[in-house]
Amino acid sequence: MSTRQASYVFLKGHGTENDFVLLPDHDGSVHGDLSAERVRALCDRRAGIGADGVLRVIRLGSSVAPVACPEEARDEPSRREITDTDLPEWFMDYRNADGSVAEMCGNGIRVFARHLYDEGLVPASEPVRIATRAGVKTVTRDGAQFTADLGISTIHGETKVSVGDRTWPALHVVVGNPHAAVLLEPGADLTSVGSLAEEPAYDETLYPEGVNVEFVVRRGPDHVAMRVHERGSGETRSCGTGACAAAVAAAGGVPGRWRVDVPGGTLEVSRDADGRVFLSGPAVIVARGETSL
Repeated sequence: MSTRQASYVFLKGHGTENDFVLLPDHDGSVHGDLSAERVRALCDRRAGIGADGVLRVIRLGSSVAPVACPEEARDEPSRREITDTDLPEWFMDYRNADGSVAEMCGNGIRVFARHLYDEGLVPASEPVRIATRAGVKTVTRDGAQFTADLGISTIHGETKVSVGDRTWPALHVVVGNPHAAVLLEPGADLTSVGSLAEEPAYDETLYPEGVNVEFVVRRGPDHVAMRVHERGSGETRSCGTGACAAAVAAAGGVPGRWRVDVPGGTLEVSRDADGRVFLSGPAVIVARGETSL
């Protein structure tokens, strides 16, 4: 009897070098209960495919999606009532590299949408609505650029974070998931923060499930740069919701449009008068194959 493990289709993609393993699992039958151990194996950069996280592509109404989504997907930041007929066809089941479940991923949702467009799973010329644990988000495509409407973003007061023996004041910003944005002096060298290999210390009563921490510096009018430590993934080359948090924090919540430089490239963030934030940037599929991980 053969002991060969079953293999599964995967794709590898990134948004400004924030990279992901995508698992097409439309009816929820292929990957079953996606364990933290399996996510860690897929994301391992030496023994696995390597990624900052895993995006599982699921149709709502499948055997697994109701466990993860519909009730949470109703909490749409637009504050309008969502009925069953309003729910999108697709749900983004996002996991951090350590296997923990996350509400949202700004770079990931653009890569997720790119996959749906490329495979003909959604109409090429229309916006695509995607359910997430942070509500329903809409992504539009303009050539190589993708824009995600991430809903209302708000500043919820002040906090602080520490790296080693240094502590900085920070702003608590919510972009569907939690962020602590540290505003450094204009012109500061981002490397002066030190290593972000270890998780920064933060107020665990405010962030019981962890927090994404951004160090932000102004580069000019409507232009910031940042480094980020993502909960469950460590320092990454980019963070989409983190870029939104950085821009909102730097602007003090005022509407506008910003360029956000990250180690992996450049993103554009805009915020309207109602507080909705829009994230624009590339989304690239770089590989596809099969894995038994």
